[in-house]
Amino acid sequence: MADGYALALQKALVGALKADAGASTIVGGRIYDQPPQDAVRPFIRIGGIQPRPLRTDGKSAGSITFAVEAHSRPSKSGRVEATRCAEAVVKALDEAALTVTGFTLVQLQWITQEVTQDSDGKSYTAVIAFSAILDG
Repeated sequence: MADGYALALQKALVGALKADAGASTIVGGRIYDQPPQDAVRPFIRIGGIQPRPLRTDGKSAGSITFAVEAHSRPSKSGRVEATRCAEAVVKALDEAALTVTGFTLVQLQWITQEVTQDSDGKSYTAVIAFSAILDG
């Protein structure tokens, strides 16, 4: 069975971020669709993915909003590490020409980002939002 829009895009995102030197340098290759329970920080994970169908000219396409999260627990630099991770993610993905198996990526754009301190008072999470259109 072929992957749908969301899963195909998720696989392409993980692959693109792992292949990106800027993102991989910061997180040491710890880029996940779902991190292990004991994941070492910093790491990047694919967050929520929200696909919606687009119907044009008798063809199917998908409009997808998704998030990439950067999780950090720096010893000295506060939110700086999470922000650097977010900036690397934007650089790697904004307007990127990813190969999404089974689909044609029409557009991939950065929407916004936010860096917040986690409830433990030590960690930070950057959430970077994107939109994509896939033709299938």
